[in-house]
Amino acid sequence: MTVFERRDFAGDNMACRKRRRLSPGIAGKRDFFDVLPDDLVISILSKLSSTAACPSDFANVLIVCKRLNSLAVRPLVLSKASPKMFAIKAKSWSESAHRFLKNCADAGNVEACYTLGMILFYCLENRGSGASLMAKAAISSHAPALYSLAVIQFNGSGGSKNDKDLRAGVALCARAAFLGHIDALRELGHCLQDGYGVRQNVAKGRRFLVQANARELATVLSSAATSNNFTRSWLTWSPHPIPHPNPRHNHRHQAVPGCLLLSDFGCNVPAPEAHQSSKFLAEWFGARGGVPGPGLRLCSHVGCGRPETRKHEFRRCSVCGAVNYCSRACQALDWKLRHKAECAPVERWLDEEGDGGEGNGAVHGNDDVIAES
Repeated sequence: MTVFERRDFAGDNMACRKRRRLSPGIAGKRDFFDVLPDDLVISILSKLSSTAACPSDFANVLIVCKRLNSLAVRPLVLSKASPKMFAIKAKSWSESAHRFLKNCADAGNVEACYTLGMILFYCLENRGSGASLMAKAAISSHAPALYSLAVIQFNGSGGSKNDKDLRAGVALCARAAFLGHIDALRELGHCLQDGYGVRQNVAKGRRFLVQANARELATVLSSAATSNNFTRSWLTWSPHPIPHPNPRHNHRHQAVPGCLLLSDFGCNVPAPEAHQSSKFLAEWFGARGGVPGPGLRLCSHVGCGRPETRKHEFRRCSVCGAVNYCSRACQALDWKLRHKAECAPVERWLDEEGDGGEGNGAVHGNDDVIAES
């Protein structure tokens, strides 16, 4: 039995009695890791979790030894986990992944609250728990959570069409836009232009749309300058075909050359990277053939992944009726990214759908339409 003294970060002396187990090969040698204070190890693990580039960076620590395994799941460590630690693949979803995200959310990690909230709300159809977790993140000024709640309010997701609350959606968008969320600013601009949930102000709406484009371009150029990834191809038309995000449309719309122009300033910049939760949704429903349920559709914007929670929930293109969007921001991005090159007149859509076809919500008066611009 060995008695030794250790000092924590507060400077207090702590007498600690611990039985040291030494193998015959290292008998007589001191194990310095065992005498490290827990506070110091937790501080190191917190730094590791906050800088982890992928889930495996942190998972590899858990299998080193029992002590690291127990200290790595302390609330202080989980609360500082980086967003990239939650980049879980849909095909790798399991009860242990669910439990890990839940522990991080319980520890106060807002990114975990948002990611798990999106998965529960849209993939596992646990609307109440999912919305509560997103609200928890939104209270902590998490901009993507605020915007996602705004989309839910605009569409009445998880309920009926009568559950839409346009004014609440605009208020949530305004808060997210104030925090720098570009899609929220773009959505707010369209709402002001159209008088959707707010008093119409075309000039102010247009100004917000220009600001969204400017912020988008500045964000991309700033990240490119940091990574030294600026290329001359950003100033040219992209000749590479871009497949449609929904496999059901690929047989009807051939992949066409697309200009990745997401702003109005003449630069062919790459599309912003989708959030980890959006990637998870796209993979989850992609593995199910792009069909979230009978008569339900996915948002046609490749970077979104949100599904309908009831029939005819999303607004469809007023020109072709072949695509649908969860928000005006997704519609505006997808129009510039791909749909402008493949949109066909509404007469063709009516001929293809025929009488009583699925998804022909406008004929029944249950579906909203969204104009292209």
